[in-house]
Amino acid sequence: MTEDTAIVSEPLLNIQDDAAGATATALAAIGVRIREVRLGRDMTLQALADACGLSPSMLSLVERGRASPSIGSLIVIANALGVQMSDFIVDQVVDDEKLVVRSSEQRTIETAAHVIRRLIREDKARGISIALNEYAPHTGATEKPIKHDGFEYGFVLDGKLTVEVDGTLHVMETGDLISYSSRRPHRIWNHGNGHVRTLWINVQRD
Repeated sequence: MTEDTAIVSEPLLNIQDDAAGATATALAAIGVRIREVRLGRDMTLQALADACGLSPSMLSLVERGRASPSIGSLIVIANALGVQMSDFIVDQVVDDEKLVVRSSEQRTIETAAHVIRRLIREDKARGISIALNEYAPHTGATEKPIKHDGFEYGFVLDGKLTVEVDGTLHVMETGDLISYSSRRPHRIWNHGNGHVRTLWINVQRD
């Protein structure tokens, strides 16, 4: 190894370590919030598992920060608990009077399926969340179509994304917009070999 290589490699390793640490911290925080809400509802793991269709063992791993739930799993867990998915991943409510949300204040998580979700703004008073989602090749939000309360607007920033709604596949390319009621069974997937970036707006009320 040359001296130059060593100089370059060390900061790269530090960045990877920092990213892994941040991901572990985020997963632990999500698990704690899910457990707090579940216990607040006086629900057992089995009761929550029955309500959201996940196994008690998987939920236990999620609550202990040992498993990385997909966005779809977080949505169905949130619906079963009667809260919004963002309640699990937002550290604090953004002040309604705050006009600017800085990049450093935006929370980012990466799911086990390698979907990176960056929550830009959560406006609970108006029931709106705005996020940047990045899909790695051959990955998606959920393995099977899901449905939940709300309405969605999805705008493709880069790449090609397939959005399934009511069994119909819609191939979205850069600059395309799709919108639909979240109560309709839907699934989002990147079938290509490149990364896909989207701007996604979820409205809690529809």
